[in-house]
Amino acid sequence: MSKKVAIIMGSDSDFPVMKNTAQRLKNWGIEIEVHVMSAHRTPERACEFATKAQENGFGVIIAAAGKAAHLGGVLAAHTTLPVIGVPIKSSTMDGLDSLLSTVQMPSGIPVATVALDGADNAAILATQILALSDEKLAQTLVSFKEEMVSGVIKKDEALQLEVEKL
Repeated sequence: MSKKVAIIMGSDSDFPVMKNTAQRLKNWGIEIEVHVMSAHRTPERACEFATKAQENGFGVIIAAAGKAAHLGGVLAAHTTLPVIGVPIKSSTMDGLDSLLSTVQMPSGIPVATVALDGADNAAILATQILALSDEKLAQTLVSFKEEMVSGVIKKDEALQLEVEKL
């Protein structure tokens, strides 16, 4: 049985961004759990979740937070599972504070960080991690990449037709 992916958000206001992560993972047959936990308001709850995540069947944790986005780091400090950070773009500093809070981790506590609001890449990266030990997921990723190639080729063909009309 494949491992689960946890999607932990610092606030329910992060869900509109993270909904795509949840949807992609579910579409690919990956079991998920989605929770709100705050590194600052519910630190004990976040620490307990991370500490027990592996024994509860998780293989990857995705942490999404904005502003002082310490959630990924707090979770990573309490687990040996891979933690993927999704800095959420906020009105403050256009999300730069979230990005730096997520990516600038001390040695020994890594958080693999995707782009601001990079929910889709978080889902893909989590799937790539799980696919290391799940051939079905590995094939799902191969198909996904092939579809991307096909899509780019079709767009190029359409562009060439437009250019010919000039």
